[in-house]
Amino acid sequence: MNKPLAFVALSLAATLSLAGCAGAADSSSADSAIEIGSLYEPQNLSNVAGGGQGVTEAFTGNVYEGLFRLADDGTVEPLLAASDTVSDDGLTYTFTLQDGVTFHSGKALTSTDVKASIEAVLAEDSQSARKSSFGAIAGIETPDEKTVVVTLAERSISFVYNLSYVWIVNAEATDGETTEDGTGPYTLGEWKRGSSLSLERFDDYWGEAAASPEVVFNYFTDATALSNALLTDQVDIVTSVQSPDALTQFTDNADFVVSDGDSTTKEILAFNDRVAPFDNVDVRKAVYSAIDTEKLLNSIWGDYGTLIGSMVPPTDPWYEDLTQVNPYDPALSEQLLADAGLADGFEFTLDTPTYDPHPAVAEFVKSELAKVGITVNINSISSDEWYSKVYKAQDFTATLQEHVNDRDVVWYGNPDFYWGYDNPQVTAWVAEAEAATTTEEQTEKLKLVNQQIAADAASVWLYLYPQIVVASSSVSGYPVNGLNSQFFVYDIVAK
Repeated sequence: MNKPLAFVALSLAATLSLAGCAGAADSSSADSAIEIGSLYEPQNLSNVAGGGQGVTEAFTGNVYEGLFRLADDGTVEPLLAASDTVSDDGLTYTFTLQDGVTFHSGKALTSTDVKASIEAVLAEDSQSARKSSFGAIAGIETPDEKTVVVTLAERSISFVYNLSYVWIVNAEATDGETTEDGTGPYTLGEWKRGSSLSLERFDDYWGEAAASPEVVFNYFTDATALSNALLTDQVDIVTSVQSPDALTQFTDNADFVVSDGDSTTKEILAFNDRVAPFDNVDVRKAVYSAIDTEKLLNSIWGDYGTLIGSMVPPTDPWYEDLTQVNPYDPALSEQLLADAGLADGFEFTLDTPTYDPHPAVAEFVKSELAKVGITVNINSISSDEWYSKVYKAQDFTATLQEHVNDRDVVWYGNPDFYWGYDNPQVTAWVAEAEAATTTEEQTEKLKLVNQQIAADAASVWLYLYPQIVVASSSVSGYPVNGLNSQFFVYDIVAK
């Protein structure tokens, strides 16, 4: 993989897990496929058409590349952009493309492809989680085949960072949902829906060749079955362990390596802040203080995972420990309910995705809230239903969801986002942060956002997922962190 010098710079994804069975892995030869086990199968193969967490995991950096790359350590590195400059007023960005880059179809990369890829994110029907992040774009010009000039209507300190989420796709491609035409080190081999997706090394890749000739993502719906597949040599790596009880089989076992990396995935009880009773801050805070999040985290993840007090994980620059803003305190919860005129409690429906760990989390929340007189009716829905009902139609009262992206606290500055949180001061701070001329100013503003959404209990941030990667000791070169669910496979090799 081409690895230019890194520089520091400033994602909602629904998931879908379909039944799968893994092919047998054989790590005895450098020419054998690397077999990866995952719970996240793509819904389709596009990141602007609702492909979800699975397509991010399999395709980002592996099949598709951006002008920039969000590295596993959270830094942003130039990738398809050989160089970039920004005007003194921060409104004009000029990018020069790398030489010798071709798509898997053989077509040469040009500035037209870059322009079309950014415009696809901005399109009316785009389902990209980063669509709102590019609202400052006023125009995109392509003065020649190697140069892209983007003009902004206002400063956007996160612009280059956000570009790391944009896949550069062949502008002439017509079906991005079932086929691909990227510039990455791997091409799509075969996608057996409900079972596996294979990637094959692209021999004409412009950068450093991928380490292994083939990588296969094998999909499972059951976390225990996924762990068993690793134990029985069906897979070499599990991208994110969801059954911590099974880890005892891998720890202190020389045949496996357990890596506890940094995650950006937050498990959230999201209210619809537009509708009663969750339009009342006291009610939201009452729900928060009724839930023993430490007990919940321990019941789901044992000794793994982290408690957080807002949307910001410790890896974000503007993190603060706000876990005591809404403490676990049932007596306080009952007092807040009384203050809100709901001393006898109330009843609401919790739309709950059917895949792990949401059903168990929902039952825990239901049990905790019952202790303070709140009745929870659990409505189990699929990932597709969640996207259409909750995210698009905003037809819900409360829901569970994991939010996988880093630096996504800014979504609380958007009153039109699915959870409907609307605090004009927060919206202003988010805008001021994005218009900042220094990262210090940006950090200061987003810390204020962080503090205010916690004070308002805009959501209940139940916990931060651990990022537990378990692999056979016979392979190396895999990533260990979980930024935006991406999983770079190009350096993985059998020892």
